[in-house]
Amino acid sequence: MKNYVQAGDNITITAAADLTSGDAVAVGLLVGIAQETVLSGDDVVIVTKGVFEVPKTSAQAWTVGQAIYLIPSTGNFTTATTAGNIFCGVAVEAAANPSDTGLVRLNGVAPAAAES
Repeated sequence: MKNYVQAGDNITITAAADLTSGDAVAVGLLVGIAQETVLSGDDVVIVTKGVFEVPKTSAQAWTVGQAIYLIPSTGNFTTATTAGNIFCGVAVEAAANPSDTGLVRLNGVAPAAAES
C-alpha cells in the first residue's frame, strides 16, 4: 500500500515533562513506555504495544486477563476505573496484594469509551 506509514508500535511524540526511560506516558488515549530519558519538550519514542513490568497500586491483586488502567498523574497502573484513568491493556501474570509491580500487555490505544 502506498499510504502505509508504519506498524505504530513505536511512536515519536514531544515529551510534556521530563521522562526517564521506562516511564509511562499518556497523550490523550495513547499510552506507551518511554524508550529513553529526555527533557520536557524533547522528542521521545514511546512503545505502545508489548509486555512491560510496570509500577502498580500495591494494595491490589491482579489476575491474568484483568483490565489495567494507567493513572496519568502518578504513572502507576491499576485495576480502578476511576475518572481520569486510561484503559491501556491487560495483566498477563497474577500480581499479589501487596506488590509494587505487575506485568501488563499494552494494547496501543484505549477505546474512546474507556476514557473518563
